This record gives sequence, structure tokens and C-alpha cells, in this order.
Amino acid sequence: MWKLPSFLARTLTSGTSGLPLLPDMAEGHLPIHVNNVRSRLREIVGASTNWRDHVQAMQERKALHTLLAKRQEDLPPRRMKDSYLEVILPLGSQPQIREKYLNVYNSVRFGRILEDLDSLGVLICYTHTKQEAQPRSPLSIVTALVDKINLRKKVVHPDCDIKFTGNVSWVGKTSMEVKMHMLQLHDGDYCPVLDATFVMVARDPENKRPAFVNPLIPESPEEEEIFKQGEMNKLKRIDFSTASLLKMAPTAEERNIVHDIFLNTLDTRTVSFRSRVLPPNSVWMEDAKLKGLQICHPQERNIFNRIFGGFLMRKAFELGWATACSCGGSRPFIVSVDDIMFQRPVEVGSLLLLSGQVCYTEKNYIQVRVHSEVYDADTREHHTTNIFHFTFISENEVPRVVPKTYGESMLYLDGKRHFAATMKEI
Repeated sequence: MWKLPSFLARTLTSGTSGLPLLPDMAEGHLPIHVNNVRSRLREIVGASTNWRDHVQAMQERKALHTLLAKRQEDLPPRRMKDSYLEVILPLGSQPQIREKYLNVYNSVRFGRILEDLDSLGVLICYTHTKQEAQPRSPLSIVTALVDKINLRKKVVHPDCDIKFTGNVSWVGKTSMEVKMHMLQLHDGDYCPVLDATFVMVARDPENKRPAFVNPLIPESPEEEEIFKQGEMNKLKRIDFSTASLLKMAPTAEERNIVHDIFLNTLDTRTVSFRSRVLPPNSVWMEDAKLKGLQICHPQERNIFNRIFGGFLMRKAFELGWATACSCGGSRPFIVSVDDIMFQRPVEVGSLLLLSGQVCYTEKNYIQVRVHSEVYDADTREHHTTNIFHFTFISENEVPRVVPKTYGESMLYLDGKRHFAATMKEI
């Protein structure tokens, strides 16, 4: 039913960052229906569909510890095409599933796409680490980082079939980089819509300690280039983290930017450091934020009975979109998602607090940071779980966001850095 047209392999040759995706990866692969991805994951780990059975299911996974490799060298190497998967989202040919993905503008909800990408990324990694003799995987594979998602189109149509493709592109000792692509059917051709890079980590059956994964062997110069790019991405993330404004002082150029903003907002009539005036066509940063709360119900759990990372991304994106819409005064379109770090899991039953902040604006662009944290009612403590970074483009030119405090200035500079990195990519 979902047999690929022969031209799809040729369409898939454009990958993230201009790197080619090998055409022969598509040969002999029948697409998986999007509704079957989560069920396949449950089968792989032995998860129950009944919330009441989750404790027993996790107890049964403890016995899988003996199947873990003691060294990475003990695991058979894999090729990139061994993990290659295709998933079909038949919005055109199966209209009954369309409403779940539809937004008020009669286009596809990007938050739903984030959920599908997250599930597919995990399934690709389980395909890479699959052992034929083991019906259940001893690994707990979870999303550690969304490195980058770049959009190629502003609007995704709700009445045309969508295809996701992806494979493992780089492997460390216990982590895997996954490159995924989304295409949509138009006039008989699948056209690229977005490119995504996720990083997954493997843990033991109880999700407590790191676990080794199969090494990856590039088979051609093209695959060598893809693998090398994965290594460069890892080093780039380390450099970006090392230069974080939470660890290092701003550069001399950034200090001048902050001081210029400060001088431009001083009230010249009072000659006082405390008296500030908002420049024309500007908005104070403290007035460019929105907050939200989610009660994390069992319905949103993942295969390990914690809150599904895709759900967290969807909720963060929707708050980020609303924040950008409120600031810009018109419909924003997502341009890029980057540097989503999953710092700690969210347990079922948690109170999830989300805070969206416009950090930086330039012409029609809006850089939004969403901070998520869980609140423990027993200890009255807050713990950060994720930081999300979204770049939007608005239909109209947006006001300039202006920080008042030193903390807001650091958010401004961080947003400026993320925006500059995104513009360099696209």
C-alpha cells in the first residue's frame, strides 16, 4: 500500500548541512505507518499499554541486565543503512487522522511533528542496536539533545502525505547522533520540508547507568563525511557550552552592546542611572514573556513511564509560538529549533512550569527561549528539566526587545548568539 515511487531515492539526496543521504538506503524499505512507531517501541522494551502494569513491566526489565555488553568491542559494528527507516504520515490518503495535526490556520501543527520526530529518533537507534537473538532490548534509549531542526518551508499542507526518513549518522561509546528528514508529497514528488539532528543516549534496563552501543562503520567517502560531521557537531556543542554566559563573561564586543543599550535607555532629563526610558518601537524584555502550567498525566508517558520528550517539546513550542505571536503582533512561522538539552526526566504526576521569553529580535525575526521546570509539592523545590530555543519569523517587522537588568542582558546576548548560529546555518 505504501510502496515508494522510484524517484524518492533521488529526492533523498539532499541532507542536513548539505551532506548527501545515500540513495541506496531507500532500497528495499517499506515505510512504517506513523501510528505504529510507538507500538513498535513498546514491543522492543516490553512496555505495557496499561498504566497499572508499569511497575511490574519495569521489574521484568531488571532481568535484562545480563544482556548488556561489557565493552563496546563486544558488539557487532553496524552500517548507516542498517538503521535507515521510513515512516509515512498519510494526511492526504487517510483524512481521518488529519484533525490531530491541523491548526487554526489550516496547516500542520509543528508541535505534533516534534512528537513524531522524537519517537522516530528512538526507533532508529533501537534498529541500530538490535540483536537478532534478543526479542527485547536491554537498552533504555532516550533523547539527550535536539541539536538542530531547520525548516525549509514556512507552511506544511494538511492534505498531502508526509514522509519521515532517518538513520544513525554518528556513534560514540554510549551515544548516537540521528539525522532525520521530513518530505511532503506535491504533484507526485516528495519535496524536502525540514532536516533534524537529534542525539540519543543508551542506558541500562533501569535507565540508571550508561550502556554501550554498537559502533558505526562508514562504507563510502560520503558516509565518512557524514560521520566526520557528527564528530564536529559534538566538538561544536562542547565549545558552545564552554563559552556559555553562565560560565564565562561576555566578550568585549558583547559588553559594548549591553552598555550601548543601557545608554540608549537612560532618561537624559534626570541624569540618573535608575531612570530608564523605552526607545521608540521597542518593548521591555520583562513585558515580552508568557507562562504556562501542565499537569503531567499518565496518558503522556513514554515507554519507560516518564513523560514523553516529544510532549514536552510540543508544549514548549506552543508556548514559544504564543510568546512570539504576542510580541510580534502577527502570525509567526518557525524557522529553526536548536540546542534543546534534556537535563532531567519529568515524572508522571509532576507539575510542569513553562516560561517563554523573547530574548532577541531583529527585523522580522524573533528568538524565543522557553524554560521548563518541575515543582515538587512535598519539598517545595523547583528543578530545571529543559531549555528550548526557537527562532521564528513574523509576517511584519517586530519591536526591538530591550533588557533592563544584568540578568536580562545575559539572556539577550544568549539569544543573539543562538540567532547568529541559526542564520549561519540557513
